[in-house]
Parts: sequence; C-alpha cells; structure tokens
Amino acid sequence: MNKPLIISDCDEVLLHMVAPFRDWLDESHGVTFQMEGNNFATAMRWQESGELVAERDIWRLLGGFFDTEMSRQNPIEGAISGIQSLSEHADVVILTNLTDERQERRREQLADHGLDVRVFTNQGPKGPALAAIMDEYQPSRAIFIDDLPQHHKSVAEMTPHVQRLHLCGEPMLSPHIDCAHEAGDAHARIDRWAEATPWLLDRLLRENAE
Repeated sequence: MNKPLIISDCDEVLLHMVAPFRDWLDESHGVTFQMEGNNFATAMRWQESGELVAERDIWRLLGGFFDTEMSRQNPIEGAISGIQSLSEHADVVILTNLTDERQERRREQLADHGLDVRVFTNQGPKGPALAAIMDEYQPSRAIFIDDLPQHHKSVAEMTPHVQRLHLCGEPMLSPHIDCAHEAGDAHARIDRWAEATPWLLDRLLRENAE
C-alpha cells in the first residue's frame, strides 16, 4: 500500500508572507498595507496620495516580492517541526500558487528552512492540480492544508475524499478570512500548528479517518 500524502500550501501556512511583504512595500515602494476586511485588493494604498494601488500594480509588486525578497519570509511558529513530524508517516508535497518559473526558488527557500520537499506550482483554483497529484501518488489517504477557503472548496468539489484542514498562521490575516470549515468545505479550521499537528497526525494514523 502506498504511503499517506500531505499536500500543503506554503504562504501563511508554512512561511509568513504578508508581514514581510508589508514591510518591503513601506520601506521600498511608498505603499501602506493594512487589512481591514478580507479583500486583499483594498489593503494597499500609495502613501503620497492615499489612493488604492491599482490591480496591475498589485500584481507587479507581488511579482517583485517573490523575485527578490523571498529571503524575508520566516517560518510560522511550529510549522517546520510540524511538517517534519508528519513526514515520518507520510509523503509531503507543496502546492503553491506561484508561477512555474518560481518553482525552483520556492523549493530552495523551503530547503533552507529544513524542508526538502517536492514543490508543485499552480495558478487559480487548486482542485485540478491536487487531483493530478493524487493520480500520480495514489496515496492510501491524503490531507490538504491551505489558508484560503476558495481552494478548500475547489478541492472538496474535485476530490471530496481528501481530508482538508483550513489553517492560516498569519495573525494579520486569520481574523479576516472566511472559514472553510463553517462553509462545509474543510474538515477543521485550526490556525496554530501546536494544535494542528496532533489533529493531522490523528487523521494520518487512525484506521478509519472520516
């Protein structure tokens, strides 16, 4: 029988992203980043004018961050040790919404933090990409971890037998993100790895995980 499989997101699940992105915007681009709701597009304003940053500039700035500033990203508390514990019982892969040319940079970034794992890049909903990973690995069971509810919905629709944990480890974002568990698209919502790791291990090791 094949091993179980963990498919995890990276940003705000394993590594902080918004906090270092906010600092870089302030230091280098004259942009204030402040989440006041769950809309990322309205969180960024030019400091000089107070105007919202246009969508094209948001994508340009995000791309610049991932091209030059990934070294600013530090692990979320408990994430690295949590994944290392899980890897004793399961294969672990990363499914991250970055463009394909940044795949190797992400793999090296995680290796620098002690996680030598395979990285899959994706754009858009994660359900199709996760289904393809499942077809390749044919795991005995699988758990998906992500911070965004839309990806849980996508995975739930395409591979409903995959266990789904909604985890956002960034305190700046977690209060503003709709709960995939409350929406019925995730099996649990746990934002701290200290509580998430035992839940994940239980789901991996129990004989008949629902």
